[in-house]
Amino acid sequence: MGHDLGRELHVLTARLDRAADRIVRARLGVSYRRLLALTLVGEFGRSTQRELADALGVTEQSTSRMTGVLAEAGWLLIETEPGRGHRRRLSLTREGRQLVESGRRILEAGLAQLVRSSGVPYEEYGRYTAQLLSALDDHEREATR
Repeated sequence: MGHDLGRELHVLTARLDRAADRIVRARLGVSYRRLLALTLVGEFGRSTQRELADALGVTEQSTSRMTGVLAEAGWLLIETEPGRGHRRRLSLTREGRQLVESGRRILEAGLAQLVRSSGVPYEEYGRYTAQLLSALDDHEREATR
């Protein structure tokens, strides 16, 4: 019987997200989803809640709740843009940048250990993952032309 690649990729992604959540919660006391949101804000520089919602694939309302929690924790700054209605700009605080950096190191080490324990060469898996992401980027660009 052949592989069901679509289902296997879905299951792998979901299980890797859960593994990432366990790793990050155990070491930093924050969920992977919140760390991912902070990471994206850091990558975007100053961004809007709408941009963050799009990147996370969730509603703006959900993002608004999450960013409120992240701001209360001292990791995120939320500023309204004068003359832009309810548009809110997001940026990381110093503590937020430190959390993102710690999270990256902890997550990288934990997931690298998981990949190696599977018998898959870590560096090779990283190269294949980068190739797949690049192919997806190319495919998406072609689809929007």
